[in-house]
Amino acid sequence: MLRRVSPLSKLISAAKPSLLNQGAYGLNFLEAFSTDASKPAEAGIVSKARTPTINFVLGGPGVGKGTQCTRIAETFGFTHLSVGDLLRKEISSNTEYGAMILETITKGKIVASEVTVKLLKTAIESSETDRFLIDGFPRSEENRVAYEQIIGIEPEVVLFFDCNEEEMLKRVLHRNQGRVDDNVDTTMQRLKVFEAYTLPVIRYYSQKGKLHKINAIGTEDEIFERVRPIFAK
Repeated sequence: MLRRVSPLSKLISAAKPSLLNQGAYGLNFLEAFSTDASKPAEAGIVSKARTPTINFVLGGPGVGKGTQCTRIAETFGFTHLSVGDLLRKEISSNTEYGAMILETITKGKIVASEVTVKLLKTAIESSETDRFLIDGFPRSEENRVAYEQIIGIEPEVVLFFDCNEEEMLKRVLHRNQGRVDDNVDTTMQRLKVFEAYTLPVIRYYSQKGKLHKINAIGTEDEIFERVRPIFAK
């Protein structure tokens, strides 16, 4: 029987401190990616001729963020940046840092914020476009704060694809993408992490009037039609 994870609304007071300082990362690992997150961003993305347009996309594992982001990007001319893909690319580089990222992802935990934001910043600066759809970020309040301090560009839209736990688990286990984290134990851990750490982010952007909650149950076309009006302005 599938073990239930507490509803999001019950985890507001239960959200635990960030995973950033876990010993598994190692001091040298964080220092290698450090961008002095203690100071606010002074110049933002300095290599861009104008300030990029940023949109965030949130949702639990298997909710279909990647599929919908691909359609949104193609329809409305965004560059789709998947945080998961950026991390997996770093893993495939076979570097010391890639091995540490792999260990973290395999355990269903959140990679250190400085690492994630540094990879995002590099991807944005190296892109020839200036309109971005960032998939799977920010996953925690620490992600959000690090992003604001290092990159400092306010998102225009934050999408939240909402889906029940049973459906997400079924989708993950049947998508057959060969990912190291696509198994029952890791997915259940990812669901716990998502609910505990992403809730404050969802609440923050909801209070700012930027959050758009999308029902992620249905066909790919049905879900996309719920998203379309948000960008068709």
